[in-house]
Parts: sequence; structure tokens; C-alpha cells
Amino acid sequence: MLLEGTLLRGREFDPVEGRVVVEDGEIVAIEETEVRGDDIILPAFVNAHTHIGDSIAKEAGEGLSLEELVAPPDGLKHRLLRAADRDELVDAMARSLSFMATAGTATCIEFREGGVDGVRAIEDAAARTAIDPVVLGRESVAAMEASDGFGASGADDGDFSRERNATARADKLFGIHAGEVESGDINPALDLEPDFLVHMVHAAELHLERVADSEIPVVVCPRSNLVTEVGLPPVRELLDRTTVALGTDNVFLNSPSMFREMEFTAKVTGAGTREILRMATVNGAEIADLNCGLVEEGRDAELLVLDGDSDNLSGTRDVARAVVRRAGVDDVKDVVRSSE
Repeated sequence: MLLEGTLLRGREFDPVEGRVVVEDGEIVAIEETEVRGDDIILPAFVNAHTHIGDSIAKEAGEGLSLEELVAPPDGLKHRLLRAADRDELVDAMARSLSFMATAGTATCIEFREGGVDGVRAIEDAAARTAIDPVVLGRESVAAMEASDGFGASGADDGDFSRERNATARADKLFGIHAGEVESGDINPALDLEPDFLVHMVHAAELHLERVADSEIPVVVCPRSNLVTEVGLPPVRELLDRTTVALGTDNVFLNSPSMFREMEFTAKVTGAGTREILRMATVNGAEIADLNCGLVEEGRDAELLVLDGDSDNLSGTRDVARAVVRRAGVDDVKDVVRSSE
């Protein structure tokens, strides 16, 4: 397979004219040469934090606090999940995953409620779509064993030492929410030596220093934090200290669109264009130990092709900036997947 156009190449996403050569799902060559056509080729997105089960109740809970919305065990989300019919739940998750696939997402890191049954439900949903999510089970060691790791709700919700130790023995991924509502759960989360933290809205200098010293990546979800009125994460300060990835969080609060998340992050934080592109692609891939996220030889061919001559993108002077701040699902021309 040959893809031609403006390539956003490597970790700096430098725009170059040329071709990407794909064989057996791998990028085997990148040729810088004059080509015809207006396509823009970049890595497909890695959505580094999702709760897809919330797809059964999009835009529910207006006016509720974050605790009332999502705190286990009786937040609105958890009550709705318990009441949902399994077929309804699987259908709703499949539709969200299908939207994500159409909107240029290669994969997501999913915190999956419902124990082993919840893991099986999203596996059934994903089987209907082009996305193979990285699923982190919740609520039990058995859910971790049935999935790709464990996604902890937060240190204030309980002692996750047992789950952390079991996940480490299984050599799987362990992530935990921290600093979303207040700062008190950040140090206990860091004490668990997780593979990554989520949110860190209320990180103080002490926490930032610990993150830098431990080199623990952080996933931020700025749109979600704004909707739940907990504040905005210190993206600039986090970027100066560690690897930062981007997630869309709960589907019932926000569309799982990485285009929207990038644009919002660009306009309300101090992150630069190329930093945000890394946050939306390779940084999430590396948290999940995936070989995608860059237009680079030897990488899995998880690629997004945008129509650079769409009504929205025509006339662009700075291609990378336009992808971050302007592009949307209507500009998607194709999504190339390594499994195809």
C-alpha cells in the first residue's frame, strides 16, 4: 500500500511531501518526494483514557457534582450501569467505538467497570468494530487477569495495594485516577508506583516533583475536567516534567473525539502544537506499550488520512497547527489499520 501527500513525520510531526509504504501492516519506508494530491497523513490517535460504558446515558446528570456523577459505588454512572441490560450496554459501547474508529482513533485505554463481566462486555462490543481497545479491568483481581491490566478509581476509594501487586506480578498495566477533585489522593497514588496517573488537576509542586523523579506518565482530560467543574490540569507544568497523554474520559460527559480534545487543549492550556500531537498519539501508545503513534519506519501502520482540500482545511498554511486546532471528523478521508 502507498499513501501520498503531506506527511506529519516522526516525533516532531514535521510536514514533508512524500509517500508512506505499508507492507503487512507495518510502515516499511518513507520516501520524501514530490507527489500529487492534498492528503494529510499522520498517526491515528490513541485515546489514553476512556469510560466507554457510559455510552448508555450520554449527557445524563446535568447539574450534578463529580462525586454524584461517577463516585463508586452509587454515583449516577454506576447506578445506570447496574440497571442496564447487557445487550443495551454492548450495543451502546459498540456505537461509541465505531464513532471513534471513524474519527481516526487507533485504540483507547479503557477503564472498564463491572468486573470480569464488564471486561467481556467491551470485548463483545469491540469485536463489532475496527478498534481493539486496551482494557483495564476494575473492581477485582479477576477482572485484571481477564483484561490488559487494572484501572483504579482513586486512592480515596480504597486500598489498591493488593490489586497493584497482582498486576505487577502479571506484568500488566496499572493506572489510577489521582488529583481530580483535590490533592489528598495524589501521594497515596504515587506510593503505588503506577504505570500512569489520570487527571492530576490539583497537583502541587511537591506532587510535580515526585512525578518528575519517578518518571510516571500522566493522562489529562481537560474537557471532562471543565464539564465537572473541578478545574483544569496544569498541562504546561506536567509537560515540563513527564510524558503527558490525552484522553476524553467519560462518554456520557463528552464525545470521544480526539479532534475536539486537541482543539480544546490547544486553546486553553500552554501546550504547543507538536506537544499536543504527541499527547494524542505516540505518548498514549507508549504508555500502553504499543508500536504505533508515529509516521516512522518500523511502526505499525495505524494511520489517519485527512482531506487537505476539504472546505475546512483548504488554504492551510501550517498543516500541523490546522490538524490540532481545526480538523474534525468530516475531514477524515481514510483510517488505515495494521490489522487490515
